[in-house]
Amino acid sequence: MSPDKIKELLAIGESQRVEFKANALDSESLGRIICGFLNTAGGYLICGALENGRTADITLTGDAIAELERTLHTQISPKAFVSVQVQELQGKQVMVIEVPAGKDIPYAFRDIIYIRTDDNTIKADAATIRDIVLRHQIEPVRWERRFSLADIDSDLDPKELQDTVADAQKARRVFFRDTSRPIMVLEDLSAAQYGRLTNGGDILFTRNPARRFPQTQIRATRYDSDKTGDTYSDMKAFEGPLHVIFEEAYSFIIRNTPTVSRFIKGSAKRIDSPLYPEDAVREALINALAHRDYSSTAGGVSIHIFPTRLEIWNSGALPEGITAEHLATGHISVLRNPDIAHVLYLRGLMEKAGRGTVLMYKQCEANNLPAPVWQSDPALGVRVTFQTGEVTEEVMRLLHVMTDSMKRSEIQDQLGLKHEEHFRRAYLLPAMEAGLIEMTVPDKPRSRLQQYRLTRKGLQFLKQTEKS
Repeated sequence: MSPDKIKELLAIGESQRVEFKANALDSESLGRIICGFLNTAGGYLICGALENGRTADITLTGDAIAELERTLHTQISPKAFVSVQVQELQGKQVMVIEVPAGKDIPYAFRDIIYIRTDDNTIKADAATIRDIVLRHQIEPVRWERRFSLADIDSDLDPKELQDTVADAQKARRVFFRDTSRPIMVLEDLSAAQYGRLTNGGDILFTRNPARRFPQTQIRATRYDSDKTGDTYSDMKAFEGPLHVIFEEAYSFIIRNTPTVSRFIKGSAKRIDSPLYPEDAVREALINALAHRDYSSTAGGVSIHIFPTRLEIWNSGALPEGITAEHLATGHISVLRNPDIAHVLYLRGLMEKAGRGTVLMYKQCEANNLPAPVWQSDPALGVRVTFQTGEVTEEVMRLLHVMTDSMKRSEIQDQLGLKHEEHFRRAYLLPAMEAGLIEMTVPDKPRSRLQQYRLTRKGLQFLKQTEKS
């Protein structure tokens, strides 16, 4: 969470989803509040803050934070994914604990169930607990918690499990009962129950989950032009444990994108780096793997690399209530697959839950690239596009015929184009992806009243091209 967002929450004050605590290391009090957030609607716990909006004088060490994380992991049941981050505000340390709404309610802290009522955390009474349990029982078991057909003895990849344990212990993020017994480690990670792997455990820790779930493959293609129907120069499908195919797919992206060079000011030293910011690309790819819909056999993750853009697609949709605007400013992390996300967090791949997309925007801005463009549709999936900043000749033609708000057919007529699909793929979509034009009715893309207009960025771009 950025300092500006913290200031905003301090100014608004406490509520059902926000609480301030002067003491950052009172694990008993913090545990109760976090449990209440999990059982209600999620929230932010800001430690080192006072009710009047000022900050307290606290000192936080890495050991103290690690001990707090261990306590929360062992004392909250079932296991929950929370993010702990330390920021500096007004010259003082502030600890922000971000808690998503729990997927496995009811949660208990030290065997007591808590809920949030207004800005208070209280013990849940018998009637409330009964209501929570009943609501949870009628909800379908999510895909990652269903039992897999994988055989632990023959299909398990011991190295992946050992590497996960090592990463988690190195970061001091989790307590394992007995690391010498794989089944106990898997249970501690919510990757197995009753001696059987879950689907989540399967895709994380077996040698080739694609044998049972072909939708877990990552398909990557490098095209020679900006059209998907044209020839390609590299194509690969990745199969294996989730962490392995993530790294292999990322290497594919780096291998197939150009390197740019820049010189340090006041120095003759040259720095070479990938065209697209590495941290931003890794974040986009891990988001696609962590938040995608695994339940559909027709789903998956695909990577398309074009000369002027990089697209990463996954099946599913953005979580309910989350929009592209939220992704740019930060939000409470809403996890479709919390067990899978937790293991990725333990491995250091999801360190900043709910804030990784903000990093993507900042990285692109720092590298003088257009902001990443997000598109989400339950029927079409989620697509994030990184752009080089170059504009194709087709998009330039479209921009020059735009006058006020225009219907699709009007723009197409002005361009003298007969084929609607060609116009959509070569002109309209690239201009929208570049943020140069926008819909007048964005909430209803297929509205009969839909028109298109230049964005502020599009207007500025036209002015610049007219001057040059």
